[in-house]
Amino acid sequence: MTTLNPASNPWHDDATVIGLVGIAHASSHFSQLLLPLMFPVFISTFGLSYSELGFLMTVFFAVSGIGQAAAGFVVDRLGARPVLFVSLLVMAAGCMAVSVANSYAGLMLGAALLGLGNCALHPVDFTILNQKVSAPRLGYAFSAHGLTGNLGWALAPVFMVGLSAAFDWRMAYVGAALLFVGIFALLFWQREHLHAEVLLHKQTVSEGSTLDFLRIPVVWWCFSFFLLSTMTLSVVQSFSVSILQAMHQVTFEAATLTLTAYMLCAAAGMFLGGFVAARWPSHSDKVVATCMATGALFMALCGSGLLGGNLTMVILAATGLAIGVGGPSRDMMIRKATPKGATGRVYGIVYSGLDTGSAISPLIFGMLMDHGWYGATLLGAAFVLLLSVLLALGVGRRIVHA
Repeated sequence: MTTLNPASNPWHDDATVIGLVGIAHASSHFSQLLLPLMFPVFISTFGLSYSELGFLMTVFFAVSGIGQAAAGFVVDRLGARPVLFVSLLVMAAGCMAVSVANSYAGLMLGAALLGLGNCALHPVDFTILNQKVSAPRLGYAFSAHGLTGNLGWALAPVFMVGLSAAFDWRMAYVGAALLFVGIFALLFWQREHLHAEVLLHKQTVSEGSTLDFLRIPVVWWCFSFFLLSTMTLSVVQSFSVSILQAMHQVTFEAATLTLTAYMLCAAAGMFLGGFVAARWPSHSDKVVATCMATGALFMALCGSGLLGGNLTMVILAATGLAIGVGGPSRDMMIRKATPKGATGRVYGIVYSGLDTGSAISPLIFGMLMDHGWYGATLLGAAFVLLLSVLLALGVGRRIVHA
């Protein structure tokens, strides 16, 4: 079960496609941090609790998850490129909605628009990569894809905090909207490199009709893996700054820098993981399981309270490195579970697990944060990540027997 892609392309052509798709992916990850980074500001401006703030992210990821499952079908039927262009403009509109918000309802509208814009990026990206990039370079393409996503996460704190300090938080969201418009202009200019064929009408999914791929157990194992593994990432994104301040009394700037370091380490891990995925493509499930288990151990150490503030920040950043190394192998694992002609649909369903986990996580761990159980929040995130190890190994066994 695999998708069609060219056997050989000039390196320049593959690099161009990978770069443009990487920029789009970075914008998606950038959008995911736009709200959590301003949580302290929203608390002082609107008087919100952690549970209310967590619900903003639930709105974002609920819209994104539902939309992502549907977007996979839209991508398969209409093509990836037009969906990509619309997504970027919707994310810009979401930023503008937050910039003028005067109430919690206004923030929720912005969250919903940002989630709607974010929803199609994974089906779009992987449809283009699987069609346009040469088969021998797909491991490196998935590595670059994950790396640019993490760079988008790493850019968000610097961009938003910097503009907020120079102007105010509302102008920071206006700046983010202009950034999305600029990315749209760049990709529209280079649109010929992003053209992907609509394969749904040219070939038949080997398992049967349009929806029959939903009966394949490994698809739902992949979905569940994404749900659990992403719950841990959501804790880091939404609450790590507040946890570090509460547990170790570090400054807001130092805690924010730790979040950036986590994302940069994850990006470095993605880079290394590309070589790992290319070297051991047949053992992708075992690579993923090993990386997630290591990340769970590091996260548990951070939540134990046994480490001082400085060492906790270092270990938390190293957690990003461990998880990042497994990223390209994770994408290879999903690719092996994908039937022909169903790339958009399978990636849409599977990656909606990412959004589902991100929607559930703030509700659960936000309640722990409201009770002041900061260490328990990290320990819970570590336990959930450890459960994803079992799912990764289960995916591997089901691919072998498919």
